[in-house]
Amino acid sequence: MISLTDTQKIGMGLTGFGVFFLFFGMILFFDKALLAIGNVLFVAGLAFVIGLERTFRFFFQKHKMKATVFFLGGVLIVLIGWPLIGMILEMYGFFLLFRGFFPVVVGFIRRVPVLGYLLNLPGISSPT
Repeated sequence: MISLTDTQKIGMGLTGFGVFFLFFGMILFFDKALLAIGNVLFVAGLAFVIGLERTFRFFFQKHKMKATVFFLGGVLIVLIGWPLIGMILEMYGFFLLFRGFFPVVVGFIRRVPVLGYLLNLPGISSPT
C-alpha cells in the first residue's frame, strides 16, 4: 500500500471535492459558483498532493505552455462568470496537459472487473 503524508491526504480530499463540485456544477447546467469552487479545490488539491514546486514545474514546462494557458484561462473565465466557455477551454487544456496519463489510466481500468470487461469488448478494444 502507498503511504501518504498528512498533506497528501488533505490534497486527495481537496482534489476529490474539486472533481465532485465540477461534476455537480456541470450537472446543474454549468452553475458558476459550483464550477468556481470545484476549480479552486482541484488546483489546490493538486498542489497539496505533488507539492507546490512540482505543481509549478508541471504547469509551466515549455512544451506544455499552450495547455496551461487554456486550462488556467478556462479557470479564470469560469471565475469571471462565463462557465460554458470556461469549461470548454478548461477541458481542452486538461486534455492537452494530461494526455500522457490517459494510456496509464486506461490500462488500470482494464484491470477493474466490470469496467475491464467492457473495455475489452470487440468494438471498443484496440487491435493488437
